[in-house]
Amino acid sequence: MVFAGALQYLQPEIPDVATLRDVKLQVPLRIYSRDGKLLAQIGEQRRIPLSYAEFPDQVIKAFLAAEDDQFFQHNGIDYPGLLRALAVNLSSGSRREGGGTITMQLARNMFLSPERSYQRKALEIISAWRIEHAFSKQEILTLYLNKIFLGQRAYGVGAAAEVYFGKPVSELTLAETALLAGLPRAPSRENPITNPELAKNRRAYVLRRMSELNFISSAERAEAEQAPVQSSVHGFGVDLDAPYISELARLELEKQFGQRIYTDNFSVFTTVDSRLQRAATSALRLGLLEYDSRHGYRGAIGKIDLNTLTDDAKRARALSSYSAPGGLQPALVLSTTADTAALYSREAGQIQIELKNLKWARPVLADGAMGKAPTQVTDVLQPGEVVYVAQQTNNRWRLMQVPQAQAAFVAIDPADGAIIALEGGFDFNASHFNRAVQAKRQPGSSFKPFLYSAALEQGFTPASLINDAPLVLEGSSDADTWRPQNSNLGFMGPLRLREALVRSRNLVSIRLMNSMGTALVTGYMKNFGFTDEELPQNLSLALGATQVAPLEMARGYAVFANGGMRIDPYLIERVYGGAGELLYTAEPAIACSSCMAGFDYSSRESAHATQRVVSESTDQRSAPVVKLAPQVITAANAFLMTDMMKDVIRRGTATRAKVLNRNDIAGKTGTTNDRRDAWFSGFNSDLVGTAWVGFDQERPLGDNEEGGRTALPIWIYFMKEALRGQPEHTLTQPEGVVSMRISAETGKANERGMFEYFLADHLPEGNDEESSESASSPGAAGNDGLF
Repeated sequence: MVFAGALQYLQPEIPDVATLRDVKLQVPLRIYSRDGKLLAQIGEQRRIPLSYAEFPDQVIKAFLAAEDDQFFQHNGIDYPGLLRALAVNLSSGSRREGGGTITMQLARNMFLSPERSYQRKALEIISAWRIEHAFSKQEILTLYLNKIFLGQRAYGVGAAAEVYFGKPVSELTLAETALLAGLPRAPSRENPITNPELAKNRRAYVLRRMSELNFISSAERAEAEQAPVQSSVHGFGVDLDAPYISELARLELEKQFGQRIYTDNFSVFTTVDSRLQRAATSALRLGLLEYDSRHGYRGAIGKIDLNTLTDDAKRARALSSYSAPGGLQPALVLSTTADTAALYSREAGQIQIELKNLKWARPVLADGAMGKAPTQVTDVLQPGEVVYVAQQTNNRWRLMQVPQAQAAFVAIDPADGAIIALEGGFDFNASHFNRAVQAKRQPGSSFKPFLYSAALEQGFTPASLINDAPLVLEGSSDADTWRPQNSNLGFMGPLRLREALVRSRNLVSIRLMNSMGTALVTGYMKNFGFTDEELPQNLSLALGATQVAPLEMARGYAVFANGGMRIDPYLIERVYGGAGELLYTAEPAIACSSCMAGFDYSSRESAHATQRVVSESTDQRSAPVVKLAPQVITAANAFLMTDMMKDVIRRGTATRAKVLNRNDIAGKTGTTNDRRDAWFSGFNSDLVGTAWVGFDQERPLGDNEEGGRTALPIWIYFMKEALRGQPEHTLTQPEGVVSMRISAETGKANERGMFEYFLADHLPEGNDEESSESASSPGAAGNDGLF
């Protein structure tokens, strides 16, 4: 009668427990690589839902022992427990004791407010009774183990195992399982991160209860009680650490789907190749560390009194406040001799560094210059100092420091614009600024290929002679007069266009642009995806005086790599909802040279139209519809430019790349005024990569720090892995390209000379017997001529 009366009185406030069947646990966004490697889980609530069968028997018994050992016997209400709680509350004059079963806890967590009142307790009891009649015990326990808050933003046992121990529930030890089972009572106060001692005491209680219930033996209990409480906050067990990619994907998804991406169990597959993403991360960090080591040692990052650190456990705690940026490990110097230093690292224990592995550490002097190279270890390291170290491929340790400069790298597929790999900086935790897409910097000479492509279109040829000589461009006043210089301040006289690109001669580029006119050149450069804002109407654009991001440069170079078609970079390939339904799939425009046979280049924008790609054996009515990328420069132009940029690697400013021992790679270096930015963009027909190095707050990188020395190594390290085992792939010679012999000196036809490629409608004029004065080239020469 009492229960029936209470039921009738509280009826309006009793929740509908049937909604539990459709409950949507807040499950974070999961981001994957193209090959299914988990990159990130993003959401306020960390949760990994599991089925009943996925919970180990040990986990179930531990939670039953800790919270409700009669769970499988009662009907959701523990009457003796409620009476005990009521007696305590009445005697104390407060409402402190809960007396709740697992089912009552589930009802409280799912439906009720956290207030403590007798009315809410009555609602909890009635809701638990209803849940027990609507669901099986296994269903109730599964909901509870997936829903319960266990501290550190972890909801459910699956998430807690990852957060506290960095492993799935199937790999938990008994001690770890008992520790988690002790958390529901006070998850924020008794977890091993906040208070290891309280967590240890609570773990002992759970182990005692498990032993009393014969869930474990006395020996198992004793062994688990002796296990140290070792825990730290882990990220979810990702397969590949790629935070710049993950954040870029998150921003795109939020724009498209809103805030529900963080709670509705979205799964997102990106275009990233996990192997090549690892290669990009490694290449960028190695390239930056090599650059930094050329500019001296700035000293230790901290100092600790060794007298207070009598064992490794205390040393580990002392080092815990130091981060590990870019994979570098903080280490404590224990002792030094002239030839070696003994250090302690949390990850590796006690290690040694030999003199040869810190020889680079010349001191940085007050005026910014560097002192002499060390002759003994004690010139650099002193006991008690905290420094950064890294293990080399030969397993020996090397002194390191966090670079002050930054870098970015991006690789895309020129066939459709898929972002294959991307790194936005040395360490995401130190700076979330994604330099690969957000850093707009001057590209310097790496922008010249777009100018040279315009020149070929206007009738210049790789053999056209242009004068590399002083040039004065008059302004309205002496202050406005421009006297551009080459990077080495010298001049080489008349040069063939190919040679000018290979040697990156600034004066030739300015004469070319001055001859064609800035309006014509900037209009042409839009073919590569650059906007009006990125294409200033002045001659300095010939030297790369604009602001572009590395991803935009990669897109521009992709036009050369794929035979003249402009693609749009993209990162999100597929998006799935919580029920596994496909919500989005990318439909990128494809660069398909065979599809463009007979294309009318006088109407390039017509290539935006969707076309049907049909094989000989396919019925045209059922053929798939493919969106084709627009052909923005001719295949012949792309072929000539690629061939010219191959020479940049063979014998120009990028000869370091010859170490790859490939004939299908091409590219161009770039260095800006005062060496503030260093670039390299390079490609073959399968992959385009762009590397940039510079300071976030712009300043010179230092003497001799140019694209070929500073940025190119990053590209090489990446391509060494990316092209490993891959056959060479370069553009085949298209229609409209012819090969002729010319004189290396005059650029004119010469049957005994060297071979050069030409566009069929722009062949060299004259021959070697004719006077160089009769040679002609299209366009005006500016104020002192092209020659």
